[in-house]
Amino acid sequence: MDNISGSVLVLDFGSQYTQLITRRIRELGVFSEIMPCYKDPKEVDFSKVKALILSGGPASVGGDDAPDFDSSWLDHNLPTLGICYGMQLLSLHHGGTLGQGTSREYGRAQVHVHRIDSLFQSFEVDESTCVWMSHGDHVEVAPSGFEVLASSKGAPVAAIGNRDKKLYGLQFHPEVVHTERGKDMLSNFLFKIAEITPDWSPANFIETSIENIRGMVPEGSQVICGLSGGVDSSVAAVLVNKAIGQNLHCIFVDNGLLRKDEVEEVVSKLGPDGLGLNIHVARAADRFLTALSGETDPEKKRKIIGHTFIEVFDEEAKRISNVSHLVQGTLYPDVVESVSSFGGPSTTIKTHHNVGGLPETMQLELIEPFRELFKDEVRQVGRDLGIPEAILMRHPFPGPGLAVRILGDITEERLHLLRESDAIFRHEIQEAGIYDDIWQAFAVLLPIKSVGVMGDGRTYEQVIALRAVTSQDGMTADWFDFPHEVLSKVSNRIINEVKGINRVVLDISSKPPATIEWE
Repeated sequence: MDNISGSVLVLDFGSQYTQLITRRIRELGVFSEIMPCYKDPKEVDFSKVKALILSGGPASVGGDDAPDFDSSWLDHNLPTLGICYGMQLLSLHHGGTLGQGTSREYGRAQVHVHRIDSLFQSFEVDESTCVWMSHGDHVEVAPSGFEVLASSKGAPVAAIGNRDKKLYGLQFHPEVVHTERGKDMLSNFLFKIAEITPDWSPANFIETSIENIRGMVPEGSQVICGLSGGVDSSVAAVLVNKAIGQNLHCIFVDNGLLRKDEVEEVVSKLGPDGLGLNIHVARAADRFLTALSGETDPEKKRKIIGHTFIEVFDEEAKRISNVSHLVQGTLYPDVVESVSSFGGPSTTIKTHHNVGGLPETMQLELIEPFRELFKDEVRQVGRDLGIPEAILMRHPFPGPGLAVRILGDITEERLHLLRESDAIFRHEIQEAGIYDDIWQAFAVLLPIKSVGVMGDGRTYEQVIALRAVTSQDGMTADWFDFPHEVLSKVSNRIINEVKGINRVVLDISSKPPATIEWE
């Protein structure tokens, strides 16, 4: 980032918490980025790097499964914090002794602070604090020149420090919320030890990004953006529009699989009468439904939708002359996980699937303004750009749309049943004031019918399932515990107002073992 005075590099050794370290540092006002541990330090510009953090990881330091690492990273005289595996690596590099198996700790543990060094400033001697442990190996003897700052029942060497060289290690994870004073420790490392000035925020990102985008796009060239109405594409479009105005053309593909009134809402809020975006709506519902006719396999549905999307988008883009760039709402987690899947040590926990990739024949340069931002940072950028909260806080919506929420064949009639039921469900959640407490909420149309009684007559009609979950990142999720009166109202309204539905059920599965979506 060009507008910051100092940054922190986090070397990833495969920890599931690596992204969390970076998020916590940014929350403290310091820009931080992740690099794979096998990165050659000779390829890095250290001019603005003010500190180094070594992440945790699943391997054993020095073992056959240890990831590749150039130890010259540790020769740049940077303030360094090793976390879990990182502490063990730092210790071994400086002559400490490691042990295996005798002090395994997983989950919450109590750590006792012995020395009030800069890392534990504002703590008290012998203070006991709850931390999150996740280790099998441990430091047995601290390196020469390092003091033992804290210990736990299972790890006599739970924290170490070398004040003169500004080298520190923690056997536990300060980045997770279960470590009660983890943010205090990270703050002390950044500001007391590394002496970094906190000058990073999503707000100061906007001005620099606008300048960069203007520099990327040749005068007179046109730029296209695939607008879905979701958070990432909407904020990216508004930001690029600030830079190049009407030279940005947003293509919104109406595939007939969107939620009720979705096209009209997006155009109203983001179009000429809203935030001023130049939006081209490609009306292609009939084309998608024809392609999907009779198909019930969920993976085949996705492929059909993906291929059709590419065709429609490409055709619409060709109507615009002199196009040089395409805007994408790629986020930092996508970039990090992509790097990991091509050789990095981090486990790729989920696969990111868009509706369709870009046609290779388009050959456009990419504008990806959010490649270094997390979702919550993108939302803050959106607020600073004046984007309505109704768009910024929208629940995630799958690229294939309602097609993966209709189990079985997709027809106009079945789309109508689901669209109306889903609209009622979302409306009542908003009316109850609990929309923002839920990560994702939606209705699913099941491929079965059930017997019912309406007006003293027998019915044999469709079944709607309601799904609502809470989550931090979508990788794991718990079902949302609704107030009974909300569920009662939703069920009553759907059965009474959506002709063809006579039964409503609630999905109370967590992820894992279930997924959030049904298909």
